[in-house]
Amino acid sequence: MNALTKPSLLPWAPEHGREAMPAAAPPTGTRPEWGAWLLLPARFAWRQLRAERARLLSAMAGVMFAVLLVFMQLGFRSALFDSAMQLLSVMNAELFLINPQSPAVTQPEPLPRARAYQALAVPGVTHAVPIYLAQAGWRNPRDGSRQTIQLIGFDPDSRAIRADGLDGLAPALRRIDAVAFDTLSRPEYGDIPALFAERGPFEVQVDNRMVELVGLVTIGPSFAADGNLMMSEVNFRRILRERQPSNTDLVAIRLRPGTDVAAAQRRLRSIMPPDAIVLTHAELMARERHYWETATPIGFIFAFGSAMGLIVGMVIVYQILFSDISNHLREYATLKAIGYATGYLARVVMAASLILAVMGFVPGLVLCVLLYEVVAGATFMPLTMTIGRAALVFVLVFGMCAAAGLLAMRKLRDADPADMF
Repeated sequence: MNALTKPSLLPWAPEHGREAMPAAAPPTGTRPEWGAWLLLPARFAWRQLRAERARLLSAMAGVMFAVLLVFMQLGFRSALFDSAMQLLSVMNAELFLINPQSPAVTQPEPLPRARAYQALAVPGVTHAVPIYLAQAGWRNPRDGSRQTIQLIGFDPDSRAIRADGLDGLAPALRRIDAVAFDTLSRPEYGDIPALFAERGPFEVQVDNRMVELVGLVTIGPSFAADGNLMMSEVNFRRILRERQPSNTDLVAIRLRPGTDVAAAQRRLRSIMPPDAIVLTHAELMARERHYWETATPIGFIFAFGSAMGLIVGMVIVYQILFSDISNHLREYATLKAIGYATGYLARVVMAASLILAVMGFVPGLVLCVLLYEVVAGATFMPLTMTIGRAALVFVLVFGMCAAAGLLAMRKLRDADPADMF
Protein backbone atom coordinates (compact mmCIF):
# COMPACT_ATOMS: atom_id res chain seq x y z
CA MET A 1 0.00 0.00 0.00
CA ASN A 2 1.44 3.33 -1.07
CA ALA A 3 2.30 5.73 1.72
CA LEU A 4 0.36 8.96 1.75
CA THR A 5 2.44 11.92 0.69
CA LYS A 6 2.01 15.46 1.92
CA PRO A 7 0.39 17.58 -0.79
CA SER A 8 2.84 20.09 -2.20
CA LEU A 9 2.12 23.80 -2.40
CA LEU A 10 2.42 26.01 -5.49
CA PRO A 11 5.81 25.89 -7.28
CA TRP A 12 8.47 27.59 -5.18
CA ALA A 13 5.91 28.57 -2.55
CA PRO A 14 7.41 29.39 0.83
CA GLU A 15 6.47 26.71 3.36
CA HIS A 16 6.29 26.95 7.13
CA GLY A 17 6.70 30.71 7.07
CA ARG A 18 10.10 30.75 5.28
CA GLU A 19 11.34 30.82 1.72
CA ALA A 20 12.23 27.37 0.39
CA MET A 21 12.74 25.64 -2.92
CA PRO A 22 11.12 22.24 -3.51
CA ALA A 23 13.12 19.35 -2.11
CA ALA A 24 13.69 17.93 -5.57
CA ALA A 25 16.03 19.87 -7.78
CA PRO A 26 14.23 21.51 -10.69
CA PRO A 27 14.79 19.82 -14.02
CA THR A 28 17.21 21.27 -16.51
CA GLY A 29 15.81 24.29 -18.37
CA THR A 30 13.52 25.57 -15.61
CA ARG A 31 13.84 28.93 -13.90
CA PRO A 32 16.85 29.31 -11.60
CA GLU A 33 16.46 30.03 -7.89
CA TRP A 34 16.61 33.79 -8.34
CA GLY A 35 13.55 33.53 -10.56
CA ALA A 36 11.52 32.28 -7.61
CA TRP A 37 12.83 35.10 -5.46
CA LEU A 38 12.18 37.94 -7.95
CA LEU A 39 10.36 36.98 -11.14
CA LEU A 40 7.34 35.36 -9.55
CA PRO A 41 6.62 38.34 -7.25
CA ALA A 42 7.13 40.70 -10.21
CA ARG A 43 4.69 38.70 -12.36
CA PHE A 44 2.20 38.64 -9.51
CA ALA A 45 2.57 42.42 -9.02
CA TRP A 46 2.15 43.14 -12.74
CA ARG A 47 -1.06 41.10 -12.98
CA GLN A 48 -2.42 42.79 -9.91
CA LEU A 49 -1.67 46.26 -11.30
CA ARG A 50 -3.02 45.38 -14.73
CA ALA A 51 -6.29 44.12 -13.27
CA GLU A 52 -7.34 47.69 -12.48
CA ARG A 53 -6.26 49.79 -15.44
CA ALA A 54 -7.72 53.08 -14.20
CA ARG A 55 -5.71 52.87 -11.00
CA LEU A 56 -2.61 51.85 -12.95
CA LEU A 57 -2.94 54.85 -15.25
CA SER A 58 -3.39 57.16 -12.25
CA ALA A 59 -0.22 55.82 -10.66
CA MET A 60 1.69 56.17 -13.94
CA ALA A 61 0.48 59.77 -14.27
CA GLY A 62 1.66 60.52 -10.73
CA VAL A 63 5.11 59.07 -11.34
CA MET A 64 5.36 60.81 -14.72
CA PHE A 65 4.46 64.13 -13.08
CA ALA A 66 7.26 63.65 -10.56
CA VAL A 67 9.67 62.72 -13.36
CA LEU A 68 8.73 65.83 -15.34
CA LEU A 69 9.09 68.12 -12.35
CA VAL A 70 12.47 66.72 -11.29
CA PHE A 71 13.82 66.70 -14.85
CA MET A 72 12.75 70.29 -15.48
CA GLN A 73 14.10 71.55 -12.15
CA LEU A 74 17.46 69.82 -12.63
CA GLY A 75 17.57 70.88 -16.27
CA PHE A 76 16.91 74.54 -15.46
CA ARG A 77 19.48 74.44 -12.67
CA SER A 78 22.15 72.94 -14.91
CA ALA A 79 21.30 75.24 -17.83
CA LEU A 80 21.51 78.36 -15.70
CA PHE A 81 24.85 77.34 -14.22
CA ASP A 82 26.19 76.39 -17.65
CA SER A 83 25.04 79.70 -19.11
CA ALA A 84 26.77 81.56 -16.28
CA MET A 85 30.03 80.02 -17.52
CA GLN A 86 29.26 80.44 -21.21
CA LEU A 87 31.73 83.27 -21.67
CA LEU A 88 34.47 81.44 -19.75
CA SER A 89 33.97 78.35 -21.88
CA VAL A 90 35.12 80.24 -25.01
CA MET A 91 38.25 81.60 -23.36
CA ASN A 92 41.36 80.26 -25.07
CA ALA A 93 44.08 80.40 -22.41
CA GLU A 94 45.74 78.08 -19.94
CA LEU A 95 45.98 80.52 -17.01
CA PHE A 96 44.08 83.59 -15.83
CA LEU A 97 44.67 86.51 -13.51
CA ILE A 98 41.74 87.94 -11.56
CA ASN A 99 41.28 90.14 -8.53
CA PRO A 100 40.67 87.88 -5.49
CA GLN A 101 37.89 90.24 -4.39
CA SER A 102 35.90 89.55 -7.57
CA PRO A 103 32.92 87.34 -6.59
CA ALA A 104 32.42 86.33 -10.22
CA VAL A 105 33.86 87.13 -13.62
CA THR A 106 30.71 89.06 -14.50
CA GLN A 107 31.09 91.12 -11.30
CA PRO A 108 34.81 91.95 -11.45
CA GLU A 109 36.87 94.14 -9.19
CA PRO A 110 39.56 96.24 -10.91
CA LEU A 111 42.78 94.40 -11.71
CA PRO A 112 45.88 96.52 -12.51
CA ARG A 113 46.76 96.17 -16.17
CA ALA A 114 50.43 96.09 -15.13
CA ARG A 115 49.90 92.49 -13.94
CA ALA A 116 49.68 91.43 -17.59
CA TYR A 117 53.13 92.89 -18.30
CA GLN A 118 54.52 91.19 -15.19
CA ALA A 119 53.18 87.85 -16.41
CA LEU A 120 55.11 88.22 -19.68
CA ALA A 121 58.35 88.03 -17.69
CA VAL A 122 57.68 84.38 -16.76
CA PRO A 123 59.35 81.85 -19.11
CA GLY A 124 56.82 80.04 -21.29
CA VAL A 125 54.25 82.86 -21.34
CA THR A 126 53.60 84.03 -24.91
CA HIS A 127 50.55 86.27 -24.43
CA ALA A 128 48.99 88.07 -21.47
CA VAL A 129 45.74 89.52 -22.82
CA PRO A 130 43.70 92.03 -20.77
CA ILE A 131 39.98 91.37 -21.10
CA TYR A 132 37.43 94.07 -20.29
CA LEU A 133 33.86 93.35 -19.27
CA ALA A 134 31.02 95.79 -18.73
CA GLN A 135 27.37 96.35 -19.51
CA ALA A 136 25.97 99.14 -21.63
CA GLY A 137 22.73 100.19 -23.26
CA TRP A 138 21.81 98.76 -26.68
CA ARG A 139 19.17 100.33 -28.90
CA ASN A 140 17.18 97.89 -30.99
CA PRO A 141 17.64 98.99 -34.63
CA ARG A 142 14.14 97.73 -35.46
CA ASP A 143 11.92 99.43 -32.88
CA GLY A 144 14.28 101.70 -30.94
CA SER A 145 13.79 99.93 -27.59
CA ARG A 146 16.71 99.84 -25.17
CA GLN A 147 18.23 96.72 -23.61
CA THR A 148 21.32 96.04 -21.50
CA ILE A 149 24.07 94.17 -23.33
CA GLN A 150 27.42 92.71 -22.24
CA LEU A 151 30.50 94.38 -23.74
CA ILE A 152 33.65 92.26 -24.16
CA GLY A 153 36.83 94.11 -25.02
CA PHE A 154 40.12 92.38 -25.87
CA ASP A 155 42.90 92.27 -28.43
CA PRO A 156 41.27 90.52 -31.44
CA ASP A 157 44.69 89.41 -32.75
CA SER A 158 45.54 87.51 -29.55
CA ARG A 159 43.13 84.59 -30.11
CA ALA A 160 42.35 84.70 -26.40
CA ILE A 161 38.70 83.97 -27.24
CA ARG A 162 37.67 81.20 -29.63
CA ALA A 163 34.02 82.05 -30.25
CA ASP A 164 32.50 80.68 -33.45
CA GLY A 165 32.66 83.26 -36.23
CA LEU A 166 35.47 85.26 -34.64
CA ASP A 167 38.18 83.88 -36.94
CA GLY A 168 38.71 86.32 -39.78
CA LEU A 169 37.04 89.23 -37.97
CA ALA A 170 40.25 90.56 -36.37
CA PRO A 171 41.06 93.08 -39.14
CA ALA A 172 37.49 94.41 -39.09
CA LEU A 173 37.39 94.65 -35.28
CA ARG A 174 40.58 96.70 -35.29
CA ARG A 175 38.76 99.49 -37.10
CA ILE A 176 37.49 102.44 -35.10
CA ASP A 177 34.04 101.84 -33.51
CA ALA A 178 33.71 98.32 -34.92
CA VAL A 179 31.82 95.60 -32.99
CA ALA A 180 30.64 92.00 -33.47
CA PHE A 181 27.21 90.82 -32.28
CA ASP A 182 26.42 87.49 -30.59
CA THR A 183 23.88 85.61 -32.71
CA LEU A 184 22.55 83.72 -29.64
CA SER A 185 21.51 86.94 -27.92
CA ARG A 186 17.88 87.26 -26.88
CA PRO A 187 15.32 88.34 -29.54
CA GLU A 188 14.70 91.61 -27.66
CA TYR A 189 17.89 93.00 -29.23
CA GLY A 190 16.35 92.68 -32.69
CA ASP A 191 16.80 90.21 -35.51
CA ILE A 192 20.41 91.27 -36.02
CA PRO A 193 21.52 88.23 -38.09
CA ALA A 194 18.73 88.89 -40.59
CA LEU A 195 19.55 92.59 -40.73
CA PHE A 196 23.25 91.83 -41.23
CA ALA A 197 22.47 89.38 -44.03
CA GLU A 198 20.24 92.01 -45.63
CA ARG A 199 22.39 95.14 -45.23
CA GLY A 200 25.90 93.94 -44.50
CA PRO A 201 27.78 96.05 -41.91
CA PHE A 202 25.48 98.72 -40.47
CA GLU A 203 25.43 101.24 -37.63
CA VAL A 204 23.93 100.54 -34.21
CA GLN A 205 23.76 102.63 -31.05
CA VAL A 206 25.55 101.48 -27.89
CA ASP A 207 25.02 103.85 -24.96
CA ASN A 208 25.25 107.25 -26.62
CA ARG A 209 27.71 106.26 -29.34
CA MET A 210 27.11 105.04 -32.87
CA VAL A 211 29.27 102.02 -33.77
CA GLU A 212 29.48 99.78 -36.82
CA LEU A 213 28.40 96.15 -36.56
CA VAL A 214 30.94 94.36 -38.76
CA GLY A 215 30.34 90.67 -38.01
CA LEU A 216 28.55 87.96 -36.06
CA VAL A 217 29.90 85.58 -33.41
CA THR A 218 28.34 82.81 -31.32
CA ILE A 219 28.64 82.76 -27.52
CA GLY A 220 25.24 82.59 -25.81
CA PRO A 221 23.35 84.45 -23.06
CA SER A 222 24.09 84.08 -19.37
CA PHE A 223 22.81 85.05 -15.94
CA ALA A 224 24.51 88.42 -16.16
CA ALA A 225 23.52 89.38 -19.70
CA ASP A 226 21.02 88.37 -22.35
CA GLY A 227 23.37 89.33 -25.16
CA ASN A 228 27.03 89.98 -25.99
CA LEU A 229 28.95 92.49 -28.08
CA MET A 230 32.64 91.91 -28.83
CA MET A 231 35.14 94.61 -29.73
CA SER A 232 38.76 95.66 -29.41
CA GLU A 233 39.93 97.12 -26.11
CA VAL A 234 40.39 100.51 -27.81
CA ASN A 235 36.77 100.57 -28.94
CA PHE A 236 35.71 99.36 -25.49
CA ARG A 237 37.32 102.43 -23.91
CA ARG A 238 35.83 104.71 -26.58
CA ILE A 239 32.34 103.54 -25.55
CA LEU A 240 33.01 103.57 -21.80
CA ARG A 241 35.20 106.63 -21.40
CA GLU A 242 34.85 106.60 -17.62
CA ARG A 243 36.80 103.34 -17.35
CA GLN A 244 40.37 103.75 -16.18
CA PRO A 245 42.77 102.47 -18.86
CA SER A 246 45.19 101.37 -16.14
CA ASN A 247 42.73 98.73 -14.88
CA THR A 248 41.32 95.63 -16.51
CA ASP A 249 38.91 92.90 -15.35
CA LEU A 250 40.64 89.66 -16.35
CA VAL A 251 43.96 88.66 -17.88
CA ALA A 252 44.12 85.59 -20.13
CA ILE A 253 47.60 84.04 -20.20
CA ARG A 254 48.60 81.81 -23.09
CA LEU A 255 51.61 79.54 -22.79
CA ARG A 256 54.08 78.20 -25.30
CA PRO A 257 53.08 74.68 -26.48
CA GLY A 258 54.65 72.05 -24.26
CA THR A 259 55.00 74.35 -21.24
CA ASP A 260 54.18 72.78 -17.87
CA VAL A 261 50.99 74.60 -16.81
CA ALA A 262 51.39 73.78 -13.10
CA ALA A 263 55.00 75.00 -13.07
CA ALA A 264 54.05 78.22 -14.88
CA GLN A 265 51.23 78.75 -12.40
CA ARG A 266 53.62 78.38 -9.46
CA ARG A 267 56.09 80.86 -10.98
CA LEU A 268 53.32 83.40 -11.62
CA ARG A 269 52.00 83.04 -8.08
CA SER A 270 55.47 83.69 -6.72
CA ILE A 271 55.76 87.08 -8.46
CA MET A 272 52.16 88.35 -8.28
CA PRO A 273 51.13 90.80 -5.55
CA PRO A 274 48.09 90.02 -3.35
CA ASP A 275 45.77 91.93 -5.69
CA ALA A 276 45.93 89.13 -8.30
CA ILE A 277 45.39 85.39 -8.10
CA VAL A 278 46.48 82.87 -10.74
CA LEU A 279 43.93 80.23 -11.80
CA THR A 280 43.83 77.55 -14.45
CA HIS A 281 40.91 77.47 -16.84
CA ALA A 282 39.30 74.62 -14.88
CA GLU A 283 39.80 76.42 -11.56
CA LEU A 284 38.28 79.62 -12.93
CA MET A 285 35.25 77.69 -14.19
CA ALA A 286 34.86 75.91 -10.84
CA ARG A 287 35.17 79.21 -8.97
CA GLU A 288 32.45 80.77 -11.10
CA ARG A 289 30.11 77.80 -10.68
CA HIS A 290 30.70 77.72 -6.92
CA TYR A 291 29.66 81.36 -6.70
CA TRP A 292 26.37 80.79 -8.47
CA GLU A 293 25.66 77.61 -6.50
CA THR A 294 26.42 78.95 -3.03
CA ALA A 295 26.26 82.75 -3.06
CA THR A 296 22.88 82.91 -4.79
CA PRO A 297 19.58 81.18 -3.93
CA ILE A 298 19.38 79.54 -7.35
CA GLY A 299 20.83 76.19 -6.32
CA PHE A 300 18.58 75.89 -3.27
CA ILE A 301 15.45 76.91 -5.17
CA PHE A 302 15.83 74.27 -7.86
CA ALA A 303 16.91 71.57 -5.37
CA PHE A 304 13.84 72.36 -3.27
CA GLY A 305 11.60 72.15 -6.34
CA SER A 306 13.04 68.74 -7.21
CA ALA A 307 12.47 67.50 -3.66
CA MET A 308 8.86 68.70 -3.72
CA GLY A 309 8.28 66.85 -6.98
CA LEU A 310 9.60 63.63 -5.45
CA ILE A 311 7.44 64.07 -2.35
CA VAL A 312 4.31 64.64 -4.43
CA GLY A 313 5.07 61.57 -6.55
CA MET A 314 5.77 59.45 -3.46
CA VAL A 315 2.43 60.43 -1.93
CA ILE A 316 0.59 59.49 -5.12
CA VAL A 317 2.32 56.11 -5.43
CA TYR A 318 1.80 55.42 -1.72
CA GLN A 319 -1.90 56.10 -2.01
CA ILE A 320 -2.20 53.77 -4.98
CA LEU A 321 -0.25 50.94 -3.34
CA PHE A 322 -1.95 51.36 0.04
CA SER A 323 -5.38 51.34 -1.57
CA ASP A 324 -4.47 48.28 -3.63
CA ILE A 325 -3.29 46.38 -0.55
CA SER A 326 -6.39 47.40 1.41
CA ASN A 327 -8.70 46.23 -1.37
CA HIS A 328 -6.93 42.86 -1.61
CA LEU A 329 -6.29 42.29 2.08
CA ARG A 330 -8.31 39.04 2.10
CA GLU A 331 -6.34 37.71 -0.84
CA TYR A 332 -3.05 38.49 0.92
CA ALA A 333 -4.39 36.76 4.04
CA THR A 334 -5.27 33.71 1.95
CA LEU A 335 -1.74 33.59 0.55
CA LYS A 336 -0.40 33.74 4.09
CA ALA A 337 -2.75 30.93 5.09
CA ILE A 338 -1.42 28.59 2.39
CA GLY A 339 2.20 29.24 3.37
CA TYR A 340 3.43 32.42 1.67
CA ALA A 341 5.62 34.42 4.02
CA THR A 342 5.33 38.15 4.63
CA GLY A 343 8.71 38.61 2.95
CA TYR A 344 7.35 37.19 -0.30
CA LEU A 345 4.34 39.51 -0.19
CA ALA A 346 6.65 42.42 0.58
CA ARG A 347 8.60 41.63 -2.58
CA VAL A 348 5.33 41.75 -4.49
CA VAL A 349 4.71 45.29 -3.24
CA MET A 350 8.31 46.35 -4.01
CA ALA A 351 8.04 44.82 -7.49
CA ALA A 352 4.88 46.87 -8.05
CA SER A 353 6.86 49.97 -7.00
CA LEU A 354 9.60 49.19 -9.53
CA ILE A 355 7.06 48.58 -12.28
CA LEU A 356 5.39 51.91 -11.58
CA ALA A 357 8.78 53.64 -11.53
CA VAL A 358 9.71 52.27 -14.96
CA MET A 359 6.28 52.85 -16.51
CA GLY A 360 6.21 56.46 -15.30
CA PHE A 361 9.87 57.19 -16.05
CA VAL A 362 9.93 56.18 -19.73
CA PRO A 363 7.12 58.47 -20.99
CA GLY A 364 8.32 61.21 -18.63
CA LEU A 365 11.81 61.01 -20.14
CA VAL A 366 10.49 61.22 -23.71
CA LEU A 367 8.27 64.19 -22.86
CA CYS A 368 11.13 65.97 -21.06
CA VAL A 369 13.41 65.63 -24.09
CA LEU A 370 10.75 67.39 -26.18
CA LEU A 371 10.21 70.07 -23.53
CA TYR A 372 13.96 70.68 -23.31
CA GLU A 373 14.05 71.43 -27.03
CA VAL A 374 11.10 73.81 -26.75
CA VAL A 375 12.52 75.68 -23.75
CA ALA A 376 16.05 75.83 -25.21
CA GLY A 377 14.67 77.30 -28.43
CA ALA A 378 12.68 79.92 -26.53
CA THR A 379 15.35 80.94 -24.00
CA PHE A 380 18.62 80.20 -25.87
CA MET A 381 19.80 78.39 -22.73
CA PRO A 382 22.04 75.28 -22.98
CA LEU A 383 19.26 72.90 -21.96
CA THR A 384 20.01 69.35 -23.12
CA MET A 385 19.32 65.87 -21.80
CA THR A 386 22.34 63.95 -20.55
CA ILE A 387 22.78 60.27 -19.72
CA GLY A 388 24.02 61.16 -16.25
CA ARG A 389 20.94 63.26 -15.49
CA ALA A 390 18.60 60.58 -16.83
CA ALA A 391 20.30 57.95 -14.64
CA LEU A 392 20.13 60.23 -11.59
CA VAL A 393 16.43 60.94 -12.07
CA PHE A 394 15.66 57.24 -12.51
CA VAL A 395 17.48 56.42 -9.27
CA LEU A 396 15.58 59.20 -7.49
CA VAL A 397 12.24 58.08 -8.89
CA PHE A 398 12.90 54.44 -8.05
CA GLY A 399 13.88 55.49 -4.54
CA MET A 400 10.66 57.50 -4.34
CA CYS A 401 8.56 54.52 -5.40
CA ALA A 402 10.51 52.17 -3.11
CA ALA A 403 9.91 54.50 -0.15
CA ALA A 404 6.21 54.57 -0.99
CA GLY A 405 6.22 50.77 -1.19
CA LEU A 406 7.95 50.44 2.19
CA LEU A 407 5.33 52.68 3.76
CA ALA A 408 2.48 50.77 2.11
CA MET A 409 3.88 47.40 3.26
CA ARG A 410 2.91 48.21 6.81
CA LYS A 411 -0.63 47.34 5.81
CA LEU A 412 0.47 43.76 5.09
CA ARG A 413 0.82 43.16 8.81
CA ASP A 414 -2.97 43.47 9.02
CA ALA A 415 -3.37 40.54 6.65
CA ASP A 416 -3.79 37.95 9.43
CA PRO A 417 -5.71 34.84 8.31
CA ALA A 418 -7.15 34.41 11.80
CA ASP A 419 -8.73 37.87 11.62
CA MET A 420 -9.89 37.61 8.02
CA PHE A 421 -11.77 34.33 8.37
